[in-house]
Amino acid sequence: NDGLWDIFLGCFFLMFAIGPYLSPTLGDFWSSMVVLPFWGLVFLIILLIRKYVVTPRVGVVKFRQARKARLMKFNIVMLIFNVVALILGFVAALSFGRIPGQMLTIIFGLILLVGFSIAAYFLDFSRLYVYGLLVGLSPLIGEWLWAHGYATHHGFPITFGTAASIMILVGLVVFARLLRDNPVPIEGIPSDEA
Repeated sequence: NDGLWDIFLGCFFLMFAIGPYLSPTLGDFWSSMVVLPFWGLVFLIILLIRKYVVTPRVGVVKFRQARKARLMKFNIVMLIFNVVALILGFVAALSFGRIPGQMLTIIFGLILLVGFSIAAYFLDFSRLYVYGLLVGLSPLIGEWLWAHGYATHHGFPITFGTAASIMILVGLVVFARLLRDNPVPIEGIPSDEA
């Protein structure tokens, strides 16, 4: 509960807010791929912060067997879920123009909502339910904004930008609280808990 995964998820969903602006120049595929180095950098920074900032404050967690089994179930369920989502994506791409746009938007939103809900359940990470609602509703709200002339790019920059900003802000608040409540222990000086 250090807030770093919230920040990483927020940075991931920034792709849906920034990508539409890059699509006219780079195309849909490359507008998504160009942010991969950014994700890699964010992931590297998170690993370094976890190693050099979080671990000295809170230590390392060793999971019990029951938790390891639950994480294994989570991995299997998420693998199956992602394969189904990938197949649905291929079907949608092959049927482009024959499936109404609103149906694709609903399916995309449901995939995001269900994926986040599965992760929230298996990881005991309740904020993911809220994030699932945020990103699951983003395509629908964005489509509504676009259809009524309130936004461009199907509203993705507004809706996903808002969802990503909320995730990043929550992550920063949780991380700041962790730093405040867990100062680095100084050798030779016992902590209050000791």
